[in-house]
Amino acid sequence: MAPGIASPQTPARRAWRRFRAHRIGFYSLWIFLALFALSLCAEVISNDKPLLARYEGHWYLPIFQNLPETTFGGDFETPTDFLDPFIQQQFAKPGNLAFYPPNRYHYSTINYFAPVPNPAPPGATNLLGTDDRGRDLFARLLYGFRVSVLFALAVTGVCAAFGIFYGALQGYLAGWTDILMERFVEIWNAMPTLYMLIIFSALFSPSVWLLIGLLALFGWMGIAAYVRAEFLRNRTLDYVRAARALGQRNHIIIWRHILPNSLTPVVTLIPFEMAASIAALTSLDFLGLGVPPGTPSLGELLNQGKEGLDAWWISLFTFGVLATTLLLLILIGDALRDALDPRKQIAEVAP
Repeated sequence: MAPGIASPQTPARRAWRRFRAHRIGFYSLWIFLALFALSLCAEVISNDKPLLARYEGHWYLPIFQNLPETTFGGDFETPTDFLDPFIQQQFAKPGNLAFYPPNRYHYSTINYFAPVPNPAPPGATNLLGTDDRGRDLFARLLYGFRVSVLFALAVTGVCAAFGIFYGALQGYLAGWTDILMERFVEIWNAMPTLYMLIIFSALFSPSVWLLIGLLALFGWMGIAAYVRAEFLRNRTLDYVRAARALGQRNHIIIWRHILPNSLTPVVTLIPFEMAASIAALTSLDFLGLGVPPGTPSLGELLNQGKEGLDAWWISLFTFGVLATTLLLLILIGDALRDALDPRKQIAEVAP
């Protein structure tokens, strides 16, 4: 190919090149994916059970097994507390081995053997300190980050699916159908979202699936508005008219022709929807109306920090995790928006 002539590339490859050129957003994506991957391996990183144990010639996988204390020379049939000094002495004997995770606390583990009262400040025993119940703060943050991201992915997936469906029907059918559906969106959008979430959360027993449904009820309208606009524009183009002239059915035209060319705003909105879902979940947990008690939660930790201002490490580290998560998602969203904007191009010169 002659010098100075841009090499032919598909729109997807050109968008990927523009995204990679957005260094901050590109590295933010990899940082976020790395943190999320680590949180998915939380049981291996932070757990109060050994990953592998050898006792009196027998090998065990305590991380996958619920072993009674009698297995390791104890007196009771209760689940083994591997932080118990007696159990640790048993594994310290010649021939016995226990390989622990890097952080030897689960998110629900209460350190009854902490050398200082709870909440304990950061130290050698608990790297980031403990909360007001003596639970390791690093473990709570690690598991809480995973819960928040998975929750956000679920809410965003439901919102995207229903928003695309609603916006596609509204934009493709147009006319009176569009007018009536738009009036419904305006009425529904006028609802005080946070107050409605608080009321429903107080009426029903706390559940993660209930929260996903409640947030999805109010989170789909933004995606639907963008999809509607794209369908209203694309339905008048020549390739859609040609498909109608060939006698193709409406659902085929929507699915095969218009929808693939209308997903750009949906892709750019996904990181912002995830950030909004994490912020909403944190707010509800802060008010005590979020996930069931005992579930690792960033909002519950922020509430602990508010109640105990002297335990500065709880507020500081929790706010740091929450702010970093939201910042990464926003930077990724900005990079996606720039990469998928057809007005912003990169000069691509062949070697």
